Amino acid sequence: MRIVTWLITNAIALAVATWLVGGIHFDGPTSGMDEIKHKLLPLLIVALVLGIVSAFVKPILKFVAFPFILLTLGLLLLVINAAMLGLTAWILGPTGVGFHVDGFWAAVLGGIIISIVGWGLDRVWPDSDE
Repeated sequence: MRIVTWLITNAIALAVATWLVGGIHFDGPTSGMDEIKHKLLPLLIVALVLGIVSAFVKPILKFVAFPFILLTLGLLLLVINAAMLGLTAWILGPTGVGFHVDGFWAAVLGGIIISIVGWGLDRVWPDSDE
């Protein structure tokens, strides 16, 4: 159940970021039920890949960049979150999922939104295993 909660939380946070940030988008219809039908599975796939990338690559980057994170008072973490979003888009590029991040600032803003929404959802909907 914990994995399902984690995936749904990531998917909702990613959907909010996609909705709010113009530079993060999925290919396909842009309104109505067609949009929901065509983007639900890709959204879940991107949320899964983003979660996997964040679980394996992000800790390594944070360890390597630790002195710079301290030096910038944590602002480098925004760049690391943006890199995770960009890496996810790059990994999924050849697969035809249709997920795109257009530029660094879109990735930074998307990373901020995903972090805030994910944190909020974790507070409202905690894991049942804890």
